[in-house]
Amino acid sequence: MSEAPPAARARVATSGLVLLAVTSLAWGLSWPVSKYVISEWPPLPARGIPGLVGSLLLFAYARARGDDLRVPVALWPRLLVSAFFNVTLWMVVMGLALLWMPAGETAVIGYSMPVWTALLAWPLLGERLTATRVLALVLGFGGIAALMGADGFAASAAKLPGVALALTGAIGFALGTIFLKRYPIALPGATSAAWQIGIGCIPVTAAGLAFGVPDVAATTLYGWAGLAYLTLIQFCLAYLCWFAALQRLPASVAAIGTMAVPVIGVVAAAIALHEPLGLGQIAALVMVLAGVALATRG
Repeated sequence: MSEAPPAARARVATSGLVLLAVTSLAWGLSWPVSKYVISEWPPLPARGIPGLVGSLLLFAYARARGDDLRVPVALWPRLLVSAFFNVTLWMVVMGLALLWMPAGETAVIGYSMPVWTALLAWPLLGERLTATRVLALVLGFGGIAALMGADGFAASAAKLPGVALALTGAIGFALGTIFLKRYPIALPGATSAAWQIGIGCIPVTAAGLAFGVPDVAATTLYGWAGLAYLTLIQFCLAYLCWFAALQRLPASVAAIGTMAVPVIGVVAAAIALHEPLGLGQIAALVMVLAGVALATRG
């Protein structure tokens, strides 16, 4: 087969970058939106219910495309493990972390996941731990330390549970990424996302409703708008754009592109929720982003 002409490759790259930009914007804005929603709903139902509805919409989209929704028996163990690390664990700990930490700071720690992926790939995948990856890890730790010292000792101590939860989510997502590298799930993108989000959000929703049912009557118009955003934009549009971007761009470019997510989250939270955006937060953001950039390259 002949190689695609430069004009065609440029169109593919441009469309991939546009899709990546939409994904990063949607995921970045979801952090302050989630922070607001959990002020009206308990954190687990606020995360799980939009995910369940979003998965149903993704199933409908996949069916409309003519994709096969069936999962081969051999893939079910992979699907369940990936759904736990990449959806269930992430949803639970990040939703709870927002109770102790500002949305922007939670996003910064959460999106340190490529740093942990680079570190854990050494013992789990046998990938060489290069000097670049060691530096990435140091920068990641430095960014978290900068966040902890940004508002003084008392404030830092109060944020410790949130920091621990956000770190758990980032490391868990890194483990899920490594698992998928070793045991990929051979399903169409929309079908894979629909199954993983649906399966992963069932225990989140069930646990959340067992401990606290949302007061639907007291939910404000802004609360419903936030829930609609999480359902339609965070879970549906962003995931569809993400999988489409991965088809058009090198994985390294896509991974580095997601570095815009915490930047958008920090700035949006500062504007919409009046969260602090001082030198400590900016230093933490720069250090974590630098660590992520090095981790994805080295």
